Amino acid sequence: MKKVSINTLLKWKQDGRKFATSTAYDASFAQLFEQQEMPLLLVGDSLGMVLQGEESTLPVTIDDIAYHTRCVRAGSPNCLLLSDMPFMSYATPEQACENAAILMRAGANMVKLEGGSWLVETIKQLTERSVPVCAHLGLTPQSVNIFGGFRIQGREKEKAQQIIDDAIALQNAGAQLLVLECVPSQLAKQITQELHIPVIGIGAGKDTDGQILVMHDMFGISANYMPKFSKNFLIETGSMQAAVQQYIQDVEAGIFPGSEHSFE
Repeated sequence: MKKVSINTLLKWKQDGRKFATSTAYDASFAQLFEQQEMPLLLVGDSLGMVLQGEESTLPVTIDDIAYHTRCVRAGSPNCLLLSDMPFMSYATPEQACENAAILMRAGANMVKLEGGSWLVETIKQLTERSVPVCAHLGLTPQSVNIFGGFRIQGREKEKAQQIIDDAIALQNAGAQLLVLECVPSQLAKQITQELHIPVIGIGAGKDTDGQILVMHDMFGISANYMPKFSKNFLIETGSMQAAVQQYIQDVEAGIFPGSEHSFE
């Protein structure tokens, strides 16, 4: 696989080419994904739930993310590698810069931050210091205690408008990617059309530029439950390699996610 950069994804958005991505946490799976030409991988703080067995992502530390970033980078030298900034690792711009540097040194190409327009100054400072940023709106799992659980976001008109306004503000601050999680399909479509940066959906319908799944959900081996927006690709293909191929092909063709994996 040729080395993938943010410019690769920008061109795909301009060309209307959809792309698939997945979380990854170790070298072996990272290598498997790269062999199937998965262009982008995320070392997600989801590791707290799928690897560590926690009830949320909150216990994950910056050292946890850095460790798994090194592992994934070793197995996938050519993918665009995102690494999550875990809970309270970017409470201030200064703290964000210090912790982002740890992840970039571990092999990340970009860091991902959850939150709205309060992150504008943080994103400006990170990008000014050569740290690319992926923003994350909608259901932001680090805010689980504020939301009162894992709930769909943006169904009310005012909250939908707030997500739109936040997306534009974060793009203007310098964010080069946006993840939208668990928002109504029409809202995700509108945001994807309004932004010039690529938008990656998870539980956000089929009209985003890209899709992401937690790898354990893709293989149907999640320890807790299978979210509505996920699909077990392994059960219908018989091998992990074939499952990854099918996932990539279905996303590129606009087959996945279907209406049964989306929210209205």
